[in-house]
Amino acid sequence: MTKQPPFDPYALLVALDRERVSYVVVGGFARVVNGSGETTRGLDIVPSLREENLRRLARALEQLEAPVNGGQLASADPVTASTRAGELRIVPEPWGTRGYDDLRRRAGRENLGRGLRPAVASAVDCVRMLEASEREVDADRLVRLRRMMELERQLVPERGLGIEI
Repeated sequence: MTKQPPFDPYALLVALDRERVSYVVVGGFARVVNGSGETTRGLDIVPSLREENLRRLARALEQLEAPVNGGQLASADPVTASTRAGELRIVPEPWGTRGYDDLRRRAGRENLGRGLRPAVASAVDCVRMLEASEREVDADRLVRLRRMMELERQLVPERGLGIEI
């Protein structure tokens, strides 16, 4: 059994940004950035599927020593890449969405430190993805995320996250 490299989201994000990849962070990492108390061991992204962007993504994956070829990236299927900085999951069209263009509208540029400001899926879109999931583990995540949003709405009512709980 091979040992999984330690998860280093900064190294993953730096490689993507260095190659100017257009993407939106989704999944557990996006929920954490939005305030969820869960933990994650990988980074999920939704890239723009434009040809030049997929070439830039392939270059970033090469830098990260991930054995992924361009044909896999052009597919509509999710791709999980084991990199030297941990797992990077490329999801062209997450559950309940229409992909990159759909998610980037509400995504926020979040300051994660070290000069990184990736586009991160909004809490509303995180809820939408969890609602569309059929995985049992996501039902609990959905309840917690909705509760977090409700508490935030009570504390900051003028923000208006725009989802009915």
